[in-house]
Amino acid sequence: MKQKFTGLFTATLVLVAFSTHTFACTNYLVTKGASTDGSTMVSYAADSHVLYGELYHWPAATYPNGTMLDVYEWDTGKYLGQIKQALQTYNVIGNMNENQVSIGETTYGGREELYVQTGAIVDYGSLIYITLQRAVSARDAIKIMGNLVSEYGYASVGESFSISDKDEVWILEMIGKGEGEKGAVWVARLIPDGYVSGHANQARITTFPQSSKNNAISSNELDKINDPAIECVYSADVISFARQKGWYSGEDKDFSFSDTYAPVNFGGARFCEIRVWSMFNKVAGGMDKYWDYVKGNIQHDAKFDNGTVNPNHYATNRMPLWIKPENKVSVHDMMNFMRDHLENTELDMSKDAGAGSYGLPYRWRPLTWTVDSVEYCNERATATQQTGFSYIAQSRSWLPNEVGGIIWWGVDDASGTVYMPMYTSITKTPTNFAVGNGSMMEWSETSGFWIFNQVENFAYTRYNSIHPEIEKIQTDLETGLITMTPAVDAGAMALLEKDRAAAIKYLTNYSCGVGADVFNIWKDLYQYLFLKYMDGNIKTKVEVPEGYIYIAPEVSQPGYSPETLKVIVKQTGDKLKVTGSSH
Repeated sequence: MKQKFTGLFTATLVLVAFSTHTFACTNYLVTKGASTDGSTMVSYAADSHVLYGELYHWPAATYPNGTMLDVYEWDTGKYLGQIKQALQTYNVIGNMNENQVSIGETTYGGREELYVQTGAIVDYGSLIYITLQRAVSARDAIKIMGNLVSEYGYASVGESFSISDKDEVWILEMIGKGEGEKGAVWVARLIPDGYVSGHANQARITTFPQSSKNNAISSNELDKINDPAIECVYSADVISFARQKGWYSGEDKDFSFSDTYAPVNFGGARFCEIRVWSMFNKVAGGMDKYWDYVKGNIQHDAKFDNGTVNPNHYATNRMPLWIKPENKVSVHDMMNFMRDHLENTELDMSKDAGAGSYGLPYRWRPLTWTVDSVEYCNERATATQQTGFSYIAQSRSWLPNEVGGIIWWGVDDASGTVYMPMYTSITKTPTNFAVGNGSMMEWSETSGFWIFNQVENFAYTRYNSIHPEIEKIQTDLETGLITMTPAVDAGAMALLEKDRAAAIKYLTNYSCGVGADVFNIWKDLYQYLFLKYMDGNIKTKVEVPEGYIYIAPEVSQPGYSPETLKVIVKQTGDKLKVTGSSH
């Protein structure tokens, strides 16, 4: 028997084109002790120019022994092969399952020699969604992922994964072994409770604990992974493989995964690490000392700050993998972290000439460009126009799994989206965001992805006027939904005591109702904004006085900013100058 891995393989999330600077996806990780309510949280933005934003769903199921699963590459839909299906799978909503386990990713690429592994069956996207259907905890997910790539091979480039459950948050970094080898080398580290972490298309795990005396185990000891003392897990050959390739010399304790398999360069710092810095900078002081690094100035000193020699020419001014925040992080904080455009820095995208007359904090691709044989770059901030979907996965240990898992999910540019609470026990997704309601080249009048893109793309035409209107409604909606959550939880808990199916139906109806309401509000918002701002005008409705059947709206025409007008005059000289008339 065989069961098809359907629903996703038509999505084309192109993340591997690092030669053209396609730096996609951002993850922020928050542990229980670092959050305001004791939940764990992981954010993820799927930033592809050709990924259609839709909310994936796999229902829980059981399968006869011997069932096989067809695997299709998530990016391209290419058939990769078959693997053994699990006897039991769990309900999955987006990137989170009914056990409150979530998995996100960012692609870092790494050494090009390791990109291709002929015959490998499991790509990074399939690895995420197959694991979510099988895992009962974050540690279980790490074990499943390690075993899958070992048995079936790894069909992707280097990836960083965020893996969380209701108690723990982990970061796992993996890269394949290239041609002639099978599987992958990888390291997974537990984020210490009370700390936050992040990754954004640059591998970040450097040195790591090794051996059980340091609370670490290799992949040869995965049967011990549920020991709570274990804080690091790694493939048994992660160092020996690098030695075999001639990429590392020195003692095992000084081995850095990132610096060996994905050395940071200008792009890795300026386009990638700067997004991690932006979140770290919001939650803790002392980040100014890494500003030079994230602008792309990477040092390779002979020694590290602690005096250790640097024979492998590793970067010596990198940021830490995790930091302790000065103030605890709320779910709304996480939403707003995803909306950063490097505001209040010298690289603020709304301040330079590229922002135009209306303070637009976006730059159309390509990411780099050349003038007079000199290469320049646009900034790559956390919020970006090409996002397919993004989310904050929130796991809450004080609630049963049926109620505790929420994926706050939205489509398109995070700066203009609304994060909607989708409980991860629900049995269907909102119609407006369901798989199959439209596609990247198929318009649908009932598609949430298309209405959010309509609103946001219109906002790009006069951002400093239109975006504040969007932001107000966005904030009101999200604040209201967050405030309502305890009451929704309580309603589900009351039902759960008597009837589990009724509780899940209640949460399903609530989540689907939120999706429908947000869609309708955004459809009305587009109509309102288009009426008000079309043709470069800003129109304000005027009440019709007695005796009139109609009165024209008030119209203002703010035109271009003074800075833009000065640039125009500088470039055109007297060509546009008005002469021979008096005023």
